[in-house]
Amino acid sequence: MPSPFLTPGSQSQPDTLAILHLRRDQLIPAVLKTYDDENLGYDEGKVVNTRFGSFPHITMIEKPWGSQIVASKVDTGSRGRRPAGDNKKRKADALDSPGPGGVTDEAKQPQQPKAAVAASSGFLHLLAPTPESWTASLPHRTQVVYTPDYSYILHRLRVRPGSTIIEAGAGSGSFTHAAVRAVFNGYPSAAEADAAAAPPAAKKRRLGKVCSFEFHAQRVAKVQEEVHQHGLDGLVEVTHRDVYNDGFLLGDPKTGTSPKANAVFLDLPAPWLALKHLVRDPPPGSESPLDPSSPVYICTFSPCIEQVQRTISALRQLGWLNISMVEVNHHRIEVRRERYGLEAEGRGAITFPKSVEEAVSKLRAVEEKARRFRASKDQDQEGQQSDDEEETTPSEQQKAGDNNEDTTEPSSTKDQQQIPLYKQGRLVHRTEQDLRTHTSYLVFAILPRAWSAEEEKKCRQTWPSRLKADAAPPPPGPKSKKQLKREEKAQRMKQKQQQQKSEAAAAGEGQQGQNAAPTQEGTGDDNLAKDVEMTGA
Repeated sequence: MPSPFLTPGSQSQPDTLAILHLRRDQLIPAVLKTYDDENLGYDEGKVVNTRFGSFPHITMIEKPWGSQIVASKVDTGSRGRRPAGDNKKRKADALDSPGPGGVTDEAKQPQQPKAAVAASSGFLHLLAPTPESWTASLPHRTQVVYTPDYSYILHRLRVRPGSTIIEAGAGSGSFTHAAVRAVFNGYPSAAEADAAAAPPAAKKRRLGKVCSFEFHAQRVAKVQEEVHQHGLDGLVEVTHRDVYNDGFLLGDPKTGTSPKANAVFLDLPAPWLALKHLVRDPPPGSESPLDPSSPVYICTFSPCIEQVQRTISALRQLGWLNISMVEVNHHRIEVRRERYGLEAEGRGAITFPKSVEEAVSKLRAVEEKARRFRASKDQDQEGQQSDDEEETTPSEQQKAGDNNEDTTEPSSTKDQQQIPLYKQGRLVHRTEQDLRTHTSYLVFAILPRAWSAEEEKKCRQTWPSRLKADAAPPPPGPKSKKQLKREEKAQRMKQKQQQQKSEAAAAGEGQQGQNAAPTQEGTGDDNLAKDVEMTGA
């Protein structure tokens, strides 16, 4: 059947989960039944009793989601009443045989519930289930991963429709329901029908799946029951296993099939002990639970920093990259208006004088009321002493005084109503006192996809190196005007530079010749002087 978490439809259906919204922080999950499966003795069938009244399931079936359901008049004292003649205990042998007061097979059949009668007050709202509402209302078997945590975790794990995620530590099933919504892209039965109708050459669509592992047998049974009730069969596979020793394969721990997971979430006391099974190259004879064709993202959920240190050390040894730690602190802010004043009423009202003038006026009103009360008492005493002045009775005088008071007090309330809302008090915001998050450290890491020598060779053939491309450039195509102007400018600059070099070289040769001529002349005069000196000698 379709899951109300994934495809809720437009209205509620029998034997499906619904969320009963009483207050903002008070939600009740209920599987709607057309009969009393627990045999509690209600004439209206199965009934949910709350502080706001009693609500038979028959009043909530086939109602649009978001409808307001009015409470019904239910005889809550009829529970546990035995039929006439069944007041005595019976032996075990007589329980199977019908007799006086015995229960026959016809009596065990669900009876048609009586029509419910609406009560004078009390209501609730009927909501379709979501992972957020389920987290806020589920029965706690372990510590729950709340919405601020699992929303950030699924974002960092890159979970998308069609992904396969491994969850170790199912617990209460909060993260399981959030993960299955993130990976959902179709039901297995519908996918099989589409694959049978499609041509053989068509590519098979990969359906999203959550592979959950839990060590506690009772919690496994409870999670499997909830998965079946919520219509998640085939999308969530719950396995009872010790992942520290047996790993994450589906079916048999040694020869089972690989889930080919893209993401891993470990909510374990010692996650570093399970990391040895999350490798690309497992020991001979076993298969890796990871998807070899894509990178794998992992997140561990640990409350202590010592656990984080050991986990990070194991991740580094096993080749995980981009390791980081995050702590999520989520606060909800409540915004309300505080109303100060002696006439303030309602939520957020503080009955305290907001100014000195208001306190003085209140004191004057109290004194005036006391003065009138004393005056009425004095008139009563005078009326009792004189029989001639019995025009009004004391009770009438007191009523008149009360009427006078009533006529003066509503004026303040009228003034309060005439004041604009933004002037009736200041707007304040406060964070909630109770944090609905599990204080833990989230460790994230990435394991790159497997890469072999054959894949590297194929990749180089498909995308050759740039050096080879530069060695044999393709034939040039037509040049644009901008490119031609740029080349012409570069050519002029080159010619100018060559001309400057040639001029500089010519100037250097001329200067060198001038410097060499005086040197030669000076040398000849010196030789002539030396010859004259030698001749004279």
